[in-house]
Amino acid sequence: EVQLQASGGGLVQAGGSLRLSCVATGFPFDEYAIGWFRQTPGKEREGISCFSRVSGGINQADSVKDRFTISSDDAKDTVFLQMNSLKPEDTAVYYCGPCIGLGYPTEFRAWGQGTLVTVSS
Repeated sequence: EVQLQASGGGLVQAGGSLRLSCVATGFPFDEYAIGWFRQTPGKEREGISCFSRVSGGINQADSVKDRFTISSDDAKDTVFLQMNSLKPEDTAVYYCGPCIGLGYPTEFRAWGQGTLVTVSS
């Protein structure tokens, strides 16, 4: 059973930084890449960064390139998202989950509760 627990969100001023963590218990790293997504009310879930433990490859959305960095601690099955130079438009609930490029398998349901990031102007 996959369990994804995201944490590290909070309130930060524009230009500030946050580091999100995702403990991915039972995640099939040999079958799926894992990444970060974000969602605001009324909008589709947006893929922002995707990392493959198998290939080491990373996909990043243009909106976060040069500001956000994905990394992982394989021994702890934990994935991180370092977010720098935050902007008000980065405000969203952030989730970790399986990724295919910057998309996700539509049949996946175990997203967890996510972590709220609020960036004030």
